[in-house]
Amino acid sequence: MKLVFGSLFILLLTQTAYSQNFKADLRKLNGQVEAAYKSRKLTAMEYGKLKKERSAIQLTIDKALADDVLTPDEKNKIHSKIVRSRKRLAKYKTNREIY
Repeated sequence: MKLVFGSLFILLLTQTAYSQNFKADLRKLNGQVEAAYKSRKLTAMEYGKLKKERSAIQLTIDKALADDVLTPDEKNKIHSKIVRSRKRLAKYKTNREIY
């Protein structure tokens, strides 16, 4: 009986270690955007677009967490938005366009 409870405890512990923390990912992305803007790698227009996109991602996270259940579809949508924003940030940081 102790073996069953012990294995169940270890299983639950490992599952929580691999869970995604979207709010932490969004905070990290926001920090990267702020740092890129301060170092003049982003223009004001690009910075505005990324901040607007960040707000949309935050709204999506809030809507998904409204019922305290994240379905796989909601997780995939949030993750894809964060990845898309990271790629857009990388593209904006390396282009040499002047507005």
